[in-house]
Amino acid sequence: MTFRATVLTLYPEMFPGPLGHALAGRALANGLWALQAVQIRDHALDKHRSVDDTPAGGGLGMVMRADVLARAIDAVSPPDDPRPRLLMTPRGRPLTQARVRDLAAGPGAVILCGRFEGVDERIIPGRNLEEVCVGDVVLSGGEAAALLTLDACVRLIPGVMGKTESGTEESFSDGLLEYPQYTRPQLFEGAGIPEVLTSGDHAKIAAWRRAQALAITRERRPDLLAKAEK
Repeated sequence: MTFRATVLTLYPEMFPGPLGHALAGRALANGLWALQAVQIRDHALDKHRSVDDTPAGGGLGMVMRADVLARAIDAVSPPDDPRPRLLMTPRGRPLTQARVRDLAAGPGAVILCGRFEGVDERIIPGRNLEEVCVGDVVLSGGEAAALLTLDACVRLIPGVMGKTESGTEESFSDGLLEYPQYTRPQLFEGAGIPEVLTSGDHAKIAAWRRAQALAITRERRPDLLAKAEK
């Protein structure tokens, strides 16, 4: 089963973008996953290819129309499409590594990139959209968030990374931030590699890494530590 991603956007030229390079790009070229970028304006209802209108009740900005978005979604995702439909929005649930793993193990995703002041609320339940947020920031559009989400998913597809362990021993894999990493040279600007890492004692190395991960998570993301200790 190939992971298939369909991105609905006003800027299809932004794709594959960085996903066309490195691990994701090689996997795309080798058919380990597929990407389709669809222009939302192609599904507009008027000759001007309008996709937005003024917000009901007044206010600044424009809102993406539900009828246009429905046509775009229906064109790429029929009722029997098993792929989840994601809406990239700052008010969505935070994207987690656990959700990424679930997505990567599935058939792919249909991703709607919001713009302007957002989308007409009725399209969310109307097309069963899952609202996803990639961070407590506001972007100019959902495209960057879609690229981030797909990058996180694609690297976990079997065959993309050289070693499957690479996807299991990293930040968030066990609810903690990753422990510090070192490599040659042995001495860099007066700083050496911790002796335990060159001891050859795998039990001590594992204990040191666990302690470091706990300390870093406690300092930087205590919210994650609280979850891990439950």
